[in-house]
Amino acid sequence: MVAPRIAPYGSWKSPILADWIAAATLRLGQIQIDGDRLYWSEGRPTEKGRNALVCCDRAGHVRDVTPVDFNVRSRVHEYGGGAFAVTAGTVYVSHDGDRALYRQLAGQSPELIAPGQPFRYADIAIDPTYPRVVCVREEHRPIPREPVNGLVVVDLEGEPRVSFLVADFDFVSSPRFSPDGHWLSWLSWERTQMPWDGTQLWVANIARDGTLSDVHCVAGNSRESIFQPEWSPDGVLHFVSDRSGWWNLYRYRAGQVEPLCDVAAEFGMPQWVFGMSTYGFASSDRIICAYGKDGLQQLASLNAKTKTLTPIASPYISINSLRVGNGIAAFVGASATSVAAVVRLDLATGASVELRRAVDLDLEPAYLSYPGAISFPSTAGTTHAFYYPPTNPDFRTLGKTLPPLLVKSHGGPTGAASAALDLRTQYWTSRGFAVLDVNYGGSTGFGRAYRDRLNGKWGVVDVEDCVNGARYLVERGLVDGNRLIARGSSAGGYTTLAVLTFCDEFKAGAVYYGISDLEGLLRDTHKFEARYFDTIVGPHPQDRETYVERSPIHHVDRLSCPVIFFQGSEDVVTPPDQTVSMVAALHARGIPVAYLEFEGEQHGFRRAETIRRCLEAELYFYAHTFGFKLPEAIEPVEIA
Repeated sequence: MVAPRIAPYGSWKSPILADWIAAATLRLGQIQIDGDRLYWSEGRPTEKGRNALVCCDRAGHVRDVTPVDFNVRSRVHEYGGGAFAVTAGTVYVSHDGDRALYRQLAGQSPELIAPGQPFRYADIAIDPTYPRVVCVREEHRPIPREPVNGLVVVDLEGEPRVSFLVADFDFVSSPRFSPDGHWLSWLSWERTQMPWDGTQLWVANIARDGTLSDVHCVAGNSRESIFQPEWSPDGVLHFVSDRSGWWNLYRYRAGQVEPLCDVAAEFGMPQWVFGMSTYGFASSDRIICAYGKDGLQQLASLNAKTKTLTPIASPYISINSLRVGNGIAAFVGASATSVAAVVRLDLATGASVELRRAVDLDLEPAYLSYPGAISFPSTAGTTHAFYYPPTNPDFRTLGKTLPPLLVKSHGGPTGAASAALDLRTQYWTSRGFAVLDVNYGGSTGFGRAYRDRLNGKWGVVDVEDCVNGARYLVERGLVDGNRLIARGSSAGGYTTLAVLTFCDEFKAGAVYYGISDLEGLLRDTHKFEARYFDTIVGPHPQDRETYVERSPIHHVDRLSCPVIFFQGSEDVVTPPDQTVSMVAALHARGIPVAYLEFEGEQHGFRRAETIRRCLEAELYFYAHTFGFKLPEAIEPVEIA
């Protein structure tokens, strides 16, 4: 056994390389079951980030379905999701190249069934009895300036014909046909709401000619969030609602809403993208579901007759895109020791198999840092987080030195930190950094009241929780209080900037496509989030002073530590101006600042070369800031 080498925290040589993470890590997305076959979307960094549609048969043979020049992606709401549906081997898919909707018969090339630009499509529902699909369509034209959202029906008998079905709401999602094809359900919400704040669930009779009758709302309002309506095999409408304060399962029959599982756990998620799924039907009375509690997810079986919830043994603590059918459950699962994988679970035997892993991990477990769930007091109440200590069996430090701490702010801001294995976190811990992944007030997974903590307090509660989490670890002697680093992306990038601006304790920061000017973003952002700030900041222009008060760009004089910024040139969610203006302001003040903009990248980086460059550039920046040597050669970063 080789004795560990002595080296300062942050300078340890790690087998977890940026090249490996960037090139080898797939983005495993939406799943669907079609008879004996399983389909999923697969984002590939080495193919310029494109999404392929992949199929696996019962024997485990995996193949690509869509052509190599096809990108299975939707841009509705800019975040997309729900980009494909499949039945009897026929695939319906949104292609990012022209935004059009295609049908691909087994063994054939895709054929256009609905025109692309200025249209976009998502959340495709297939009629079980008639050749047609219903989906969300978003129309982008110069006038009106904002996109128009609605449900359209694509009639496929003869030449494809597209017509409006539902056009009375600002936003719609989740169209679902009843098993007999007579009824259609969907969700709607108004522009002043986000879908996790308040939605309505609608049901209507749908005729062969595409007309709707007997349209009525069965659940939901401005203070009740409905998630994932689904019809059981015997034609009963089910859904998830947070009317109890937690996203729980309900069903609607005989004109009444009936709770199925009243527990302090979350069976729903914030609907940032289309096609999200946390449950499905093994039979009319047996529901296979996933729920979250205390930041961890659990697979379970719900007996709808007795209303009893029985956990299903599983190593996975992160479960996404859960689908059920033909005797199996399929999902994207990850644990604290295993990366995300497409999992097929046999419901009869309980046996599971991983069909595709996000990355083939050939790494000794000794290099992995295992998260500890911690809670600490903060201004708004108890806050939750996951703490990762620095871990590398090849190194140790002398004396009583303590590691630098990276405080991560997740996006959303209604997202959530997960304890599932993330190689990007391990990239830091294996080099001698400690990491604190904060589920600040506003995060999902702890009930509606916890989520609502952020209402009117974005830039306050989240900042306080991140700062208090760092102080908590410093006070316990676990990390170096003189080397605190804040990092985050998107909404988490805003929290990071606010932490660096309004708190003196942090010594460096990394901001990925973050927000610096709240008021400016109101002018530039897309329709989906155009009124989001009404809830988490305040109505504008009435509360304009609050927007100015919480925008880092107006308080650059209070930010005094080095910051590195990363931005995509084609980001329409957080436009480059948000970053460029902040970089220029810090540069003018003589604050050490670095800026990397990536041509062709959007909101969330997808290309292998971008992901690699970001990780290495960030590490280089910290080494320069804190004065430790790197064990490997990294392309330098220009620090102004």
